[in-house]
Parts: sequence; C-alpha cells; structure tokens
Amino acid sequence: MLDVKDISLYYGAAQALRGVSLAALPGKVTCVLGRNGVGKTSLLRAMVGQQPITTGEILFEGQDINALKPFERARRGIGFVPQGREIFPLLTVEENLRTGFAPLKRDERHIPDDVFSLFPVLQSMLGRRGGDLSGGQQQQLAIGRALVMRPKLLLLDEPTEGIQPSIIKDIGRAISYLRNLGSIAIVLVEQYLDFACELGDHFAVMDRGAVTFTCDRANLDSSAISRAMAL
Repeated sequence: MLDVKDISLYYGAAQALRGVSLAALPGKVTCVLGRNGVGKTSLLRAMVGQQPITTGEILFEGQDINALKPFERARRGIGFVPQGREIFPLLTVEENLRTGFAPLKRDERHIPDDVFSLFPVLQSMLGRRGGDLSGGQQQQLAIGRALVMRPKLLLLDEPTEGIQPSIIKDIGRAISYLRNLGSIAIVLVEQYLDFACELGDHFAVMDRGAVTFTCDRANLDSSAISRAMAL
C-alpha cells in the first residue's frame, strides 16, 4: 500500500532524511523507532506532504504521490495523528471529530461507530471543549478524528508521549483492533520500545536521518533494537 523509496529531505542546508526506504501493508503495523531528532517526524511529514522531498519516491497504492498536496493525500486515504495531538482547544469534542469530514464525500460525513467503541470517553464528552480534556483524552480525540476520515493508511507520531498507563493500554487495544480489520496499514512512530514490540509487525530504527536497523516480528530481538536505538 505504501512504499517509500530512498527519500531524502532537507530543511534549508540541513539534511533531515538520508535515503530512507520503508513499506507499510494493510493489516500490519510498521514501527519506526529512534531517539529524538533522528528524523522520525520528518519521515511522517514527508509521507503526508507537509515537507517536500528532494530525492526518491513515495508510492501509495502503486501511484507516485510526491506532487500531491496534503489535502489531496488525505482524500486518497492517508490519516495523520501528529505529535502533540494538535486538536482545536476551543472546539467541542464533537466539532473536533467533525473536522475529519473535510476529505469525505457528503454522504460519508458521519462519525463511525468504531470511534466511540474504541474510545467511549469521547461519546460522554461530545459537548466539552477539547482544551478541557486531559492529555490522554486529547490523544484519543486526535486518533478518533483521524479515524473519522476512514483512512487506508494511518500514521501515528508518538501516541504514548506523556500519556498515563491506562490510556496507553486503550490506545494499544485500538491499534490492535485496527490492524486486525486487515484493511488499514499503520505506521507507528515510537520511543516506548515495549509498546512498539507488543504491536509491531515490522521494525525500523532510525539514526541521523537514516534507517540503520530493520527486522520483522519473526526475528524480533528487542535487545538488538534497544542497542540500535542507543547508538
């Protein structure tokens, strides 16, 4: 579904990505791991079109999407949950969820039942402002908003950052459920190694803008991943 081929990305004279390749398949979770500042978020921004790449290709469902703007990629089915959540604090929970309607056809503009079955707290707080929610509740709202779009590819940028353990478990269960649907490809950027190892099917460790270590669940070695992350 998603095939990132040898992409490079610059911020001015600074190179953020160096020949990165990555794939994501329906029904699978691809985990991108690494310390802060190694290029993980830049990789996601390249995938959604927020930052232009200098070299390489990004293919989605076999088509080159390099020239597509972010809203055009969203219409193709790419959903993004950014680091920091970026909800609208003055809008209600329901209004935040409805912002996910933007790339949808008019007859698809309703909130899927899965959003509330995965995150029941959102249904009980539909009338509350997003800024009044706890950090964990805001993270659930951000994921719910992405699911409103009916994504074929879901990109999650450190969804466990600063979140209490009980909600981390809820988010983990949600990711497992979405993977098991078999129709959604998931790219999970994480620093929480145990969380990633529990959910991941494929693993890529980044350092200094490049992928330095890869493995899949069949030959998963969490100690090797940990060593690669510590380089």
